[in-house]
Amino acid sequence: MENIVLFQKILLVLFTIAFFWKLIKYMWSFLSMEKEPVTVLVTGAAGQIGYAIVPMIARGAMLGPDQPVILHMLDIEPAAESLNGVKMELIDAAFPLLRGVVATTDVQEACKGVNIAVMVGGFPRKEGMERKDVMSKNVSIYKAQASALEKNAAADVKVLVVANPANTNALILKEFAPSIPEKNITCLTRLDHNRALGQISEKLNVHVGDVKNVIIWGNHSSTQYPDVNHATVTTSGGEKPVRELVANDQWLNTEFITTVQQRGAAIIKARKLSSALSAASSACDHIRDWVLGTPKGSWVSMGVYSDGSYGIQWSIVQGLKIDEFSRGKLDATAQELIEEKSLAHSCLN
Repeated sequence: MENIVLFQKILLVLFTIAFFWKLIKYMWSFLSMEKEPVTVLVTGAAGQIGYAIVPMIARGAMLGPDQPVILHMLDIEPAAESLNGVKMELIDAAFPLLRGVVATTDVQEACKGVNIAVMVGGFPRKEGMERKDVMSKNVSIYKAQASALEKNAAADVKVLVVANPANTNALILKEFAPSIPEKNITCLTRLDHNRALGQISEKLNVHVGDVKNVIIWGNHSSTQYPDVNHATVTTSGGEKPVRELVANDQWLNTEFITTVQQRGAAIIKARKLSSALSAASSACDHIRDWVLGTPKGSWVSMGVYSDGSYGIQWSIVQGLKIDEFSRGKLDATAQELIEEKSLAHSCLN
């Protein structure tokens, strides 16, 4: 009798082990299941920024190290051969996360099924051109691309406009893609945000990762306002306000602001080419934080459709105190945006 009881106990133990082993294997199959690929569109992909950003996306810098991607690359017909060369390099790099590459000059094909659109392509201002001439060219480009996204992209597509004038190009895109939620159409101010972080870290000789919560208000232009009134630095003694650590309001209210505002021009002067690496990296930062979220207690800058917060710009962060100096800077960049909006509408008409 005792042998039978012992045998039953052994069977019960073996059954329990087998059951839990199967349960563990079943749960592990879900953990190890590969995510569905995300389709990312990059316009102007044969250009400088495009060439810099596509390997970053393929390597996981935009959406994470476990997110497969399919790249759709669009450029104009004269750049078709160069675009095909970029495709060949992406294939040669053998990125494990890259599940497919489409290189095309057809905007409808490029926009088909895209989940994320990074709009790098645009008409650059050339010497002797008036603002209205540049605006007219970009209105035409973004009107066509907005219509293609409206027709072909995923219903919840997230759009980031990089090409200048970025804020107004994003507004044009919103006007001609009414089915895309306005909160899903953004423009790049993260580059200016990162430039501000870099300047503070250099000034204080601290790691840039220890600086947070700067704000870029307004237009991506020389009227933008880099604001450090709410920025902090993580120190051995805890978080300290940037203004307290810098202890030089004159520098923060003058040289710091102009350096960030004019950084792009300084890079062109030094390189004889516009910012590409930093713009591409910032675009990846923008999308990554948008999709995956920011750390608790931190915020970042995005150009988004204004809902009137602070009299100017929509922001997920509310209740910030705006001093008189900041108010003047915000009003100036708001006025420029209003002028650009009027100019864009005049081009449409």
